[in-house]
Amino acid sequence: MIRRLALAAALLLGALPVRADDTPVPAVEWQLADATRSPRVTVVHFWAPWCPNCRTELANGGWSGFIADHPDVNFVFVTIWNPADGRDVLEKNGVGAERNFQLLLHPNGSKKKGEKVSELLGIPISWIPTTWVFRDGKLRYAMNYGELHFPMLQQLISDSSESWDR
Repeated sequence: MIRRLALAAALLLGALPVRADDTPVPAVEWQLADATRSPRVTVVHFWAPWCPNCRTELANGGWSGFIADHPDVNFVFVTIWNPADGRDVLEKNGVGAERNFQLLLHPNGSKKKGEKVSELLGIPISWIPTTWVFRDGKLRYAMNYGELHFPMLQQLISDSSESWDR
């Protein structure tokens, strides 16, 4: 709660933190960092409404069914390389109303090489869709190239749910 209040105050006052090169850190990075600190497994999915592979994942109840079947997992979709969040595309495919779902938009909507966002949380993004699995603020798995296979994601969530203290 305190982190969220600090973020809200920073946004209102225009006092966002800056990187070493004096560029501001987008609020989406704060929100993403906060979401991935959860003790619950958090799936972060980078996508764009125009991407054919992203649309294939959404088709036939892909993401909507998977999210509904996993109410104990947090899902954060981050729209990148697009000027709008794509909520309409998600809604057409039954995604977005779930209690365990959050949609974020990266403010840099460019998909031009050299201009587009190429990393978040210090982790490179080179392709969409890209899907990361976190728990307790730690990246457990990263699938960085292309369309997702839900049985594989199921296994990664199961593995991430187990204790890694062995």
